[in-house]
Amino acid sequence: MEFELQTHEGAYPNQITVDPDNGRYMLRSADTSGEIFNSAYELLNWIQQNWDKDAFVHPEKYDQMIEAIRSKTDE
Repeated sequence: MEFELQTHEGAYPNQITVDPDNGRYMLRSADTSGEIFNSAYELLNWIQQNWDKDAFVHPEKYDQMIEAIRSKTDE
């Protein structure tokens, strides 16, 4: 599953990839920096520590993304 979340500040959206079938857990921030993780849990933990939902144009999409990733950590 993939998500794109537009920030108020950035020209590019933040992109998040959660692909347990292929072991891909990564994100790219609006500033085009990126992070790669070993699990959905690590990705979720990083997002919750480093991003604030109020930074996004649609904060409800942030909440939906968190819940979707959380469901992958339970598997």
